[in-house]
Amino acid sequence: MNKQKKLSLIAGIIIVVLIILDQALKIWVKTHMLLGQNIPLLGNWLNLYFIENPGMAFGLSFGENFGKLMLTLFRIVLVIFLCWYMHKLIRKDKLDGLMLTVFSLIIAGALGNIIDCLFYGIIFNESTPFALASLFPESGGYAPFLYGRVVDMIYVKLFPIPEGFPLWGGSYFFPAIFNVADSCITVGVFMTLIFSKRILKDFEKDEKNCSETEETASNAH
Repeated sequence: MNKQKKLSLIAGIIIVVLIILDQALKIWVKTHMLLGQNIPLLGNWLNLYFIENPGMAFGLSFGENFGKLMLTLFRIVLVIFLCWYMHKLIRKDKLDGLMLTVFSLIIAGALGNIIDCLFYGIIFNESTPFALASLFPESGGYAPFLYGRVVDMIYVKLFPIPEGFPLWGGSYFFPAIFNVADSCITVGVFMTLIFSKRILKDFEKDEKNCSETEETASNAH
C-alpha cells in the first residue's frame, strides 16, 4: 500500500469511528432520555443533559427554517470542499499526521451534525419532557428531510461565572451544551490555530520545493 492510500485509509477510519461514537451517543440519548433530563456522570461538573438544537453548534440558534436550511447546506458544501482539499493534499504528498488529524476531526464533526439535520426528523418522533422518542415510529417523524434537530447532551459545569459577567453571568463555565461532533470541530479548529505557523511553514516549504523542481526541469530542457 503506497503512502497516499495509507493516509486516505487512516483519515477514513478516524472519520468513521468518530461519527459512530457521535451517533451512538445521540441515538442512546434520544431513545433513553426525556427532553431536558439531566444525568450526573462525574459529580456536579460533568452531566448528560438532553436538549435539541435547531441551529448552530453549542446550542446556539441560527434563525428559523430558512436559517436552518442555509446552515445545513453550508455544512454540506464545507464537508465536500474539505474532503476534496484533503484528497488533493494527499495526492501531492503535502499532508502530514497533524494536518490529517485536523481535517479528519473537522470533517467528522460536520458530518455528525449533518446526519442529525438530514435524517433525525424522519427517523425519530418528537422528544418531550414527558415521553421518550422512538426510532422509526409508525406515526412518522417530527420534521421533513433537512429539518431535523441536532441532539446535544454534554454539559460541563466547571465553576460558577460571576453574576455581573456579560451574557453568561450566573451560569457555569462552560455554559453551552454540546455533543461529540461539536467537540471534534472545536479540537480541530484549536489545533489549526495552535499549529498555524507550522502548517503555513510546511506549505511555503512545499511550494518552494515545487518551484525549484519545475525550474530545474525547465533548465534541463
